Amino acid sequence: MTVSLGMPVPPAPTLAERRKTRQLMVGPVGVGSDFPISVQSMTTTLTADVNATLQQIAELTAAGCDIVRVACPSQDDADALPAIARKSQIPVVADIHFQPKYVFAAIEAGCAAVRVNPGNIRKFDDQVKQIAAAAKDHGTPIRIGVNAGSLDKRLLAKYGKATPEALAESAMWEASLFAEHDFHDIKISVKHNDPVVMVRAYELLAEQCDYPLHLGVTEAGPAFQGTIKSAVAFGALLRQGIGDTIRVSLSAPPVEEIKVGTQILQSLNLRPRKLEIVSCPSCGRAQVDVYKLADEVTAGLTGMEVPLRVAVMGCVVNGPGEAREADLGVASGNGKGQIFVRGEVIKTVPEHQIVETLIEEALKIAESMPPVEGEPTVVVG
Repeated sequence: MTVSLGMPVPPAPTLAERRKTRQLMVGPVGVGSDFPISVQSMTTTLTADVNATLQQIAELTAAGCDIVRVACPSQDDADALPAIARKSQIPVVADIHFQPKYVFAAIEAGCAAVRVNPGNIRKFDDQVKQIAAAAKDHGTPIRIGVNAGSLDKRLLAKYGKATPEALAESAMWEASLFAEHDFHDIKISVKHNDPVVMVRAYELLAEQCDYPLHLGVTEAGPAFQGTIKSAVAFGALLRQGIGDTIRVSLSAPPVEEIKVGTQILQSLNLRPRKLEIVSCPSCGRAQVDVYKLADEVTAGLTGMEVPLRVAVMGCVVNGPGEAREADLGVASGNGKGQIFVRGEVIKTVPEHQIVETLIEEALKIAESMPPVEGEPTVVVG
């Protein structure tokens, strides 16, 4: 049987303390320094197609998405918002551009939050009072989303282009208009496709306000390029404790955005780690096809939810050490593999049985892990 020791587990080390922010609620999800950093994405369906949109939201939810954004460029989309907001398993944020009437429609529809882009909503500043009143009445947070590609013309004229200073000033100006009407349930994003510009813009914002910040490198590109840009930019900011929600913007299915965003946070100990594959890059010393081995092990363990570190190593130089440090590992060579479980060699198997054995042992470890994450246990015979 399994008996809980009830002993405290030291928290995983992190790079920096979170910047202190205001707190707000996006539906049931807390946003701000008192809450975990949340991962967001955006649907690619026509919002007016309620069934397709809810199906994609369900897929995102299953992948670990905390908050989802849906586009609302037309009246048909606005008409679909009540059903989507009501039936979605996670908070829905309406994404509004150009037409201010859809801001009010989204609030009335029961969306958990509304994202507005002041730079491209006609006469936005003249309607802040009405928007603030409606949002306050319904308890709806507002995200002020400034984008380099749609910066307010006044700021473009002043700075010549979307500089970090221009992005930060635009966001702070709009936030100040809401503050004049005693509305402070605000989250801010200042996105740019250049990670260096984006990072500096967020640093400036962090110096000037205590609003929660949503991180994103906009138009980051295809999956590989976008992943690199986002990881670099987010790492630079999270290293300073800056960032309360994130979205990895990829030219790829939105579920891929969630996978990357989740992995970034797990890598920085900002979200509990689950399955982690440690594998060598291969080299002239390797005596097995490490690429193939790592891919097959990863595929075989896809979907495993427990915090398990698996080392797949291809030579005798670093292999035994890395395999010994992992929960489960293999050090391969000479047509066979030594299987390690929590530092001890439990068996040696032929090369063709390595993948099968690792998956089998991983499942055994997963079954033996305590039901409460992070709580140590002792097995009594």
